[in-house]
Amino acid sequence: MLILTCPCCGVTAEETEFHGGGEAHLKRFGPGSSDEDFHDYLFSKVNPKGVHLERWRHNYGCGKWFHAARDTVTLEVYGTYPAQTTEPPQDIRDAITAKRPGWSWREFS
Repeated sequence: MLILTCPCCGVTAEETEFHGGGEAHLKRFGPGSSDEDFHDYLFSKVNPKGVHLERWRHNYGCGKWFHAARDTVTLEVYGTYPAQTTEPPQDIRDAITAKRPGWSWREFS
């Protein structure tokens, strides 16, 4: 069971109070994009063994979206941060690096 803290309202709860929304920090493509870019946006998702950055929604609380950095092997949550953030905060990247030296995820490390 994951224990997440909503960075918007500060509530810490089990994952059943939240709803996962897939990969975080995706570049979204819409009208006017190439077929290849749109195809990759829809179907080319990263599902790593290890560190993963995800979107979550606080369903039974404030209802806001946020991002979480977690390990898919150990289920350790490195931290959560607002969805409006374009990259993981430095303190979360430092926490990940301390446990998993040399990690990388997309363009972040």
